[in-house]
Amino acid sequence: LNFQGVFLFGLYFFFFFLFSHLEVVIKAEHFSPWKGEQQMYKLDIGWPKTPEHFTGQTFCVAVDSVHGLVYVGQRGDNVPKVLVFSKEGYFLHSWNDTVEMPHGIFVWNTETGSSVWITDVGTGKYGHTVKQYSPLGKLLQVLGTPGNAGSSLIPLQFDQPAEIFVEETGEVYVVDGDGGMNNRLLKLSDDYKEIWLTGTNGSGIGQFKIPHSVTVDAFGRVWVADRGNKRIQVFDKVTGEWLGSWSGCFLEDGPYSVRFTADYKYLIVAQLNINRLAILAAPPVGSIGDCVIVHSVQLADETKPHLIDVDMKSGAVYVAEIGAQQVQKYVPLS
Repeated sequence: LNFQGVFLFGLYFFFFFLFSHLEVVIKAEHFSPWKGEQQMYKLDIGWPKTPEHFTGQTFCVAVDSVHGLVYVGQRGDNVPKVLVFSKEGYFLHSWNDTVEMPHGIFVWNTETGSSVWITDVGTGKYGHTVKQYSPLGKLLQVLGTPGNAGSSLIPLQFDQPAEIFVEETGEVYVVDGDGGMNNRLLKLSDDYKEIWLTGTNGSGIGQFKIPHSVTVDAFGRVWVADRGNKRIQVFDKVTGEWLGSWSGCFLEDGPYSVRFTADYKYLIVAQLNINRLAILAAPPVGSIGDCVIVHSVQLADETKPHLIDVDMKSGAVYVAEIGAQQVQKYVPLS
């Protein structure tokens, strides 16, 4: 080859290299659903060690981050209603007394110990109540009249209470109305007196159609999964004032469960009918704004994620799946 031939040959490969890499960059930009998105969680396939202990429909899960325990509430005939695992996945024990149909479960830690709160939607002699237990299952406290569904005219008379969230101060938030006559959010003091109550059946501001899950962020706001209205509503935790709502991210399916990540940067939302965990950017202090999905975890078909909880130490997410009849653990990748 002469000099001109060598020059043209080199020029050809230069442009070939340039355009081929440019095409890769363009394709990567075009197909990225969210700019800079990367996988945030991976399934811990080794949790639990003995999944055969799931013998009923697993409706709810709660993490005791302080003591490294995971509580699972399940339903069914002749099955233990509460299972206790270690965070490593070892089955520890179970208990069953006075639990009829668990719907929501929450672990409350104090300086002197921990307790487990359960919302019971059963229609028998233990149902329509919110109950506090010791970690070994001893009944400590009952809110509501067991076996009697109540109206929203009486604060502590529940009708299929869906979930509870207890702050470190002992103040309690209950979403009451998993299909019953009540559709409301109730805040109680640490001695279980009403502080405020909001909500009636409907689609307007501050109204609910099946308020299904409740959580509190680090900025004094209460977040409620308003399942039937396919939205999340947000309230001031001190006054109960309505602060805003998110609906644009839930056109396919309503939110079933709401929990914040350990750093409060994201809100994780379970969507049962499309078998998905949506991870939304959590707004800072101020305006709620519009919801933005930054990532999602697509679960297997018919998994049906119902309620979730987050280990506030490790960041692991536990998902109670009534379709798959199991609880799965997802660990953060960073």
